[in-house]
Amino acid sequence: MPVVIAPHTAPDALLRQDPEMAEVILGETRRQADSLQLIAAENFTSPAVLAALGSPLANKYAEGYPGHRHHGGCELVDAAERIAIARAKALFGAGHANVQSHSGSSAVLAAYAALLRPGDTVLAMGLPYGGHLTHGAPVNFSGRWFDFVGYGVDETTGFIDPSRVRALAREHRPKAIVCGSISYPRHIDYAAFRQIADDVGAYLIADAAHPIGLVAGGAAPSPVPYADVVCATTHKVLRGPRGGMILCGEELAERVDRAVFPFTQGGAQMHTIAAKAVAFGEAAAPAFTAYAHQVVANARALAKALAAEGLRITTDGTDTHLITADPAPLGVDGRTARGRLAAAGVVLDTCALPYAEGRGIRLGTAAVTTQGMSEAEMARIALLFTSALRGGAETARRVRAEVRELVGGFPPYGKLS
Repeated sequence: MPVVIAPHTAPDALLRQDPEMAEVILGETRRQADSLQLIAAENFTSPAVLAALGSPLANKYAEGYPGHRHHGGCELVDAAERIAIARAKALFGAGHANVQSHSGSSAVLAAYAALLRPGDTVLAMGLPYGGHLTHGAPVNFSGRWFDFVGYGVDETTGFIDPSRVRALAREHRPKAIVCGSISYPRHIDYAAFRQIADDVGAYLIADAAHPIGLVAGGAAPSPVPYADVVCATTHKVLRGPRGGMILCGEELAERVDRAVFPFTQGGAQMHTIAAKAVAFGEAAAPAFTAYAHQVVANARALAKALAAEGLRITTDGTDTHLITADPAPLGVDGRTARGRLAAAGVVLDTCALPYAEGRGIRLGTAAVTTQGMSEAEMARIALLFTSALRGGAETARRVRAEVRELVGGFPPYGKLS
């Protein structure tokens, strides 16, 4: 079901004081409402989340944790953080939740800091197969500080093969194993990863940045019963503010908390923590369960329709909100596809494609589902999508007009003037 968001424009004070920045905000509001938002990592937050983000809690410095701050006047922000923690624990069935991480990458950094030391060996999905920068990229802290070994996917099916992961774990004896990806469209077998980690005496870290919203809505399996530490973001399908969180058992709570503050971060962003609490509350409602399942139904419908139009869909489908595809059968590579689609008002990302030359495309259905679209709209999106890929400038203009007409029936921020 759609989230009904009242028209959100630049406040009068900003228009008067800084019209230049007000115009940027208004322009971005129009851009989001005027095009198809298919980036798998993005969504539209609710009015309540936006209200918390813009609240006076942004003014408060609150280094430390509730009841143990380094600044005075924290009684009310303590209450906000306690609410966020309690809601996160209840929503995901976790023994402990840290809601201070500024981002998903910050959460992963803190998890590594809690469990590892520089030079330790870590087994994670390799970047060519969908691993994140924090899973051992040479340009990232993870690749500089730890010895990463990458596992991949089966060349024929595109699925993770637990037997290959187990063989690598036994060969390299990692201190930790990371399961999670930015472009793997299938459910991860957390129980199998737990068995592999136990087999070699490794910690299991689940990077659930993408599926955590589906977990909250009961549309994906939960890593919480299996992983020692779960890192996640609070945006994407979860539909909260941009930020991160960490879930773990009580036995690791102190180590995780100290890894977040004071080791990797300073003062908590209390307005963002309050917005996270609002999002957790929304995700606990029955309407969010229906939403999460519709996200998956839309992704499956869109993947099937795109395949029928000639795109090669990795793993032949999806279990989640995201789809990865190779547009080469239509005569374009990923970067060219992204450019042609952008000209037609369709916004998405490129991604690595296992065992393929060039880049593919990655798209998701979280945002369009929030707008209220369903399977019928996915079929139409697939036709617009492939028309833009096959055509030239004139086709792009025609598709752009049709995109405006489609999204005009599902305005994320209400009707704009």
